[in-house]
Amino acid sequence: MSFRVFIVEDDEWYGEVLKYHLSLNPEFEVFLFETAKECISNLHLKPNAVSIDFQLPDMNGEQLMEKIHAYNQSIPVIITSGQKDITVALNLLKKGASDYFIKDDSTKDLLWNSLIKIQKNNELEEKVGSLTDQLESKHDFEKSIIGQSSEIKKSFKLIEKAINSNINVSITGETGTGKEVVAKAIHYNSERKKKPFVAVNMAAIPTELVESELFGHEKGSFTGAVNQKIGKFEEANGGTLFLDEIAEMDLNLQSKLLRAIQEREIIRVGGNDVVKVNIRLIVSTHKNLAEEVKNGNFREDLFYRVIGLPIELPPLRNRGNDVLILAKHFIDLYAKENKVKPPILSPEAKDKLLKNHFAGNVRELKAVIDLACVIYEGDKITPDDLTFSNFKEPALNLNLNKTLKEFTNDLIQFYLDSNNKNVLVVAKKLNIAKSKIYNLINSGDLKI
Repeated sequence: MSFRVFIVEDDEWYGEVLKYHLSLNPEFEVFLFETAKECISNLHLKPNAVSIDFQLPDMNGEQLMEKIHAYNQSIPVIITSGQKDITVALNLLKKGASDYFIKDDSTKDLLWNSLIKIQKNNELEEKVGSLTDQLESKHDFEKSIIGQSSEIKKSFKLIEKAINSNINVSITGETGTGKEVVAKAIHYNSERKKKPFVAVNMAAIPTELVESELFGHEKGSFTGAVNQKIGKFEEANGGTLFLDEIAEMDLNLQSKLLRAIQEREIIRVGGNDVVKVNIRLIVSTHKNLAEEVKNGNFREDLFYRVIGLPIELPPLRNRGNDVLILAKHFIDLYAKENKVKPPILSPEAKDKLLKNHFAGNVRELKAVIDLACVIYEGDKITPDDLTFSNFKEPALNLNLNKTLKEFTNDLIQFYLDSNNKNVLVVAKKLNIAKSKIYNLINSGDLKI
């Protein structure tokens, strides 16, 4: 694509010299105008840059620059002049000129180099814009968070509210439910989407390094601090800071995090200067933060600062047919990444997927499907291709103070939760009539 350059020069001979010189670059498409009026009337051609002689017959360079920027503020304007007054040059640069050159033998080369610089900056901005658009598309939450169950749709509604506000967000849910996926979806669909998204796994940072990781440090502040380091708060300035597994943070450091969130400012380790930060905070945990407060593991004042808009992600076992929708999605994804034809799930394989507890949730399902896509033969994934690693089974918590009826209801509820709310499967496993289960559901003694 050509780089369109306007030259506005009332000296016909000098204008032709500039046009000829710049036209030697095959990527430049050069237009020459003798008056400001001609230039303005052709701005619809969308120049990538404009070179203006300061002294024109119908207006001066500063006035023309103002007209051009009124039309499109992003058009770079370069001004050439016979005046050597430095105050004139400084004034024009202050008012938005991209460059200012004194007319002499080197002007055409200086103009060439300035236009090359502008061209490269434009190309870089286009690449960044393209990558940002791709990233936003990737994190469109209705595409990145797959499912149609009523449980996940409740989460969708809260995610939409988070996108349309600047409130802090806390995301809870079992391991593997997609907490970071949701955090990214919120950021990349919000007004902060062109600013950084910085994720920190609090469980993965040694306690003694947390403060430096979050707030940065000055050179020489401790052994090994050979250079100044910018912390995650500063990295995320203008964007979103995602603190994953925040409940794992040491209690003694929580007061410093509270101050940073509350005051929107930090002090690097070993430093004295206060650094202002503008961030949107999203936190996540697989624990119950309110219970952590009760147990003395999490500060109550910090809890109220980070809780913001709470979004609870449902476990996969409670999302019904979303298991099959996600399985199909992961099969298609695997096929696309590996340039192969996607296999189909046999009815028996679908049944096996629906009956699995999925302690590892969506993350576990993806691992199971990826493996199945590698080992299957023919054109179908069969039950034998699905390998589950059930490291833990759901626990049945029994309260000895309950009645026999309550014990019975708890047992049935446990089996319902463990079998995707499949009444027929539970009735068969417990050897009871399915009508009994339906009656308990209708009476409100069981939840489905």
